[in-house]
Amino acid sequence: MSFDLVVVGVGYVGLPLAAAATAAGMAVAGYDTSPDVVRALTEGRSHVMDVSSTELRAMRARGFTPTTDPSVIAEADAVVICVPTGLAADGRPDLGSVRAAARVVSDHLRPGTLVVLESTSFPGTTDEVLRPVLERHGMLAGEDFPLGYSPERVDPGNRLYGIRNTPKVVSGHTPLCAKHCATFYSRFVDTVVVARGTREAEMAKLLENTYRYVNIALVNEIAVFCDRLGVDVWDVLHCAATKPFGFQPFTPGPGVGGHCIPIDPRYLLDKARREGARLGVVEAARRVDSAMPSYVVERAVRLLTREGVPVAGARVLLLGVSYKADVPDTRESAAFRIADELGALGAVVGYHDPVAGEVPALGPPVADLDSALRTSDATVLLVAHSGYDLGHLARSARLLLDVTGSVPGGEVMRL
Repeated sequence: MSFDLVVVGVGYVGLPLAAAATAAGMAVAGYDTSPDVVRALTEGRSHVMDVSSTELRAMRARGFTPTTDPSVIAEADAVVICVPTGLAADGRPDLGSVRAAARVVSDHLRPGTLVVLESTSFPGTTDEVLRPVLERHGMLAGEDFPLGYSPERVDPGNRLYGIRNTPKVVSGHTPLCAKHCATFYSRFVDTVVVARGTREAEMAKLLENTYRYVNIALVNEIAVFCDRLGVDVWDVLHCAATKPFGFQPFTPGPGVGGHCIPIDPRYLLDKARREGARLGVVEAARRVDSAMPSYVVERAVRLLTREGVPVAGARVLLLGVSYKADVPDTRESAAFRIADELGALGAVVGYHDPVAGEVPALGPPVADLDSALRTSDATVLLVAHSGYDLGHLARSARLLLDVTGSVPGGEVMRL
């Protein structure tokens, strides 16, 4: 069987991509090294919130083929690599998954197959990291097979913008490679934007997320300063956001989380370091954003102290431990550091999250939310999931620290 597309890595990025291509009538296979993931997909059970199990079963009916067999790559007209790029223990970029995927693809690559990397990385990754591995058996990018880079723009939980209606930046190792890449994505994406080269496309992705990172740091710093001045930062943000030009609203929070915002600027900083350059604004943003979990702990301790409750032995309930409202993803969530730091001070930390459910790294969640609200010395609302009755939280909690600015009135202590 031949496939129009084989997606390598069918997670948060790869599965929505496969869904969009399948919906456009393309024959799609999803290759993944995890037997558990492939088994669930084969049975019609989705592990990605942006593709429901119902949608997955419809994909399967249209021919979508999940597999752990890499030989499927040899039957593909196009191969798109959607594997995760994270950080190593020392905080530097970890491209192990990209290199591993490249080795698998190179072992099964046939002449003429388009290969595209969607994983986020520093400028030069496609040419300096991916291409040499793909060429190790003698075929050359731009001559024997087209090679491109197209940064993913998946926003988990976004019901307005998906794969089809989000403009797609594409690029190629050569101008002809870029044409192949643009033609391919045009089959299931409404708007395709061709970058000058792969490095420009890679940098564009880092700029998009670093822009958010820096602006989140700005409002986080303003929030801390407003606290010192006794100024309501949420009213400040509301007023500033009414300006119809020259201002884009961002909101403060307990820290940045997810698979992009906390990670991508580190790729940019690492590349700058290796090039002997300095990105002072990005470095400053990293310091501010990295300090926010500790600031939330400080505010919780201040709240307890104000009420005469020693933090050692205090019962503190964290509400919402995913990184984003109504999204179950807990990757890089600030809740982990907040729980660790409160625990180090002697607090007894519990948590509840109606979307993420049980998070093994935090232990079992509280069994009864109402009971936990009544018996906890302090409750910290980290993420305002739509499933929370905010008024009920305010009425039921002994002390409530609202980090989200969502709970109206009362004795609520906002960020």
